[in-house]
Amino acid sequence: MGKFTATILLLLAVTGCTQETQNQFGRAIQNWTGTNGVLEIYAGDKLVRRFIEIDKLSTAVSTQGNAPRPYRYGYGVFDENLNMHRDPGEKKVYFEFSDYSTAYVFFENPHS
Repeated sequence: MGKFTATILLLLAVTGCTQETQNQFGRAIQNWTGTNGVLEIYAGDKLVRRFIEIDKLSTAVSTQGNAPRPYRYGYGVFDENLNMHRDPGEKKVYFEFSDYSTAYVFFENPHS
């Protein structure tokens, strides 16, 4: 089967799915292919923390119900020296930040 035929079959299969199933499929592809996100945390106008090599940010959900909580979380490399590169000793860590009080920017790493 050619790539074109496989692509057409995949598109037909996806269009027959519910929106949630399509979203889950899209996230699975994104997780499989990977992304290279960067999260920068600011104190006023000063950059104070940077996490690199982030594949996604997630919104926390209430343990009793489906209400979203006011914070996001993820995993990324803590870029201690803020140079946009993973240096020896810089490790992947879990992080959380508030949607209410945290000034942040999340973007794809343009240097990769």
